[in-house]
Amino acid sequence: MARKYFGTDGVRGKVGEAPITPDFVMRLGYAAGKALVGREHLPHGERPGVLIGKDTRISGYMLEAALEAGFAAAGADVMLAGPIPTPAVAHLTRALRLQAGVVISASHNPYYDNGIKFFSADGSKLPDAVEEEIERRLDEPMRCAESKGLGKARRIEDAAGRYIEFCKSTFPNELDLRGLRIALDCANGAAYHIAPSVFHELGGEVVPVGVEPNGLNINADCGATRPEALRAAVLQHRADLGIALDGDGDRVLMVDRQGEIYDGDKLLYVIARARQAAGRLDGVVGTLMSNLGFEHAVRRLGVPFERAKVGDRYVLELLQERGWKLGGENSGHILCLDRHTTGDGIISALQVLAALREGQMDLDQACAGLEFYPQVLINVRLTAGFDWKSDTAIADARETAEATLGERGRVLLRPSGTEPLLRVMVEGQAREEVERHANRIAEVVRRAMEH
Repeated sequence: MARKYFGTDGVRGKVGEAPITPDFVMRLGYAAGKALVGREHLPHGERPGVLIGKDTRISGYMLEAALEAGFAAAGADVMLAGPIPTPAVAHLTRALRLQAGVVISASHNPYYDNGIKFFSADGSKLPDAVEEEIERRLDEPMRCAESKGLGKARRIEDAAGRYIEFCKSTFPNELDLRGLRIALDCANGAAYHIAPSVFHELGGEVVPVGVEPNGLNINADCGATRPEALRAAVLQHRADLGIALDGDGDRVLMVDRQGEIYDGDKLLYVIARARQAAGRLDGVVGTLMSNLGFEHAVRRLGVPFERAKVGDRYVLELLQERGWKLGGENSGHILCLDRHTTGDGIISALQVLAALREGQMDLDQACAGLEFYPQVLINVRLTAGFDWKSDTAIADARETAEATLGERGRVLLRPSGTEPLLRVMVEGQAREEVERHANRIAEVVRRAMEH
């Protein structure tokens, strides 16, 4: 069925505008609760349990209360974890043997956006069938359960501590971070009270950045989407490296002691190289936006590489299909499925640090052999109804560019999922050639819309 509310990452939007309103979110909680009540086979009289976590947006208080009311009305018990990273909800849902986990977050978006994302009992995204059932139930009227069947709510006081210990358990026992000064930018988000403890308790000297959330400053000029703050902290405090998370803690970027920024492709390469050397790597999944130089470097390691559509859920699906454990996006979403069921910024950073400690290397040394190709991205605004896929002139321009570049480059035409834009991306070894082809294709698209 066509999705009315759920996107690739749950339900998301601007707070106060449909669908991120208190009344809708309460109905969403009710619909999800009814789907779980009807689906789960629990002992007689036992209600399904749901964990709710959130990031530090001011709207989280309102949406948390609405969700709690909806679940309770449907007859589901609720456990409130407070502000914790998205991957923490996935872990605790599984660890506490609950039927579902819910995250209130809009990830790297500004504070005035928010969203609702669900996890299943095993810490992965809800099956499509369950999401479809929730959508179907949203169109039905709310019928509150009888008083004796209403759900209860309680707060988990030790949620942060449980997750800190889990993160530390993914780092090799024989290693530590002693002697490392780490600048750590938590984006004034969900990891502000968790990530510093993880790296400190493993022996690192932590220089905290972005750990004073006020409900309005999440992702504001800090975090993985604005790494300039981390770079400045690394240079100012003469740190050995820097780590930047985003608002909900599921993506990571890093900075070396010289202030050089390392995106998801580079960090994924560091992990892949270490695991291949240890004989623990079957293959790597990237996305359509992964740099061609990264793909070539992975293949030079003798490791299979495949591309998924943009989005960490598609990376996860392809990893599961292939039976591989390592994949990610250049945005910093990295999945280490031998460590966690979902992308996790803290755990991904720990895997990079483990690779550096084992190899006794710095970030720049660990990326030796990785040469990024120039990428040029041009956004062309599309006219409503224009079928760019069927236009022969656009197809010819693309084929000409691909034939000229050969194996030294590639062309990607991809529509935006949120705006009427066609993203024209060309990459290759020579920047001038890449720019020429990108501009040529973009111009052909503009002319095609005029006819």
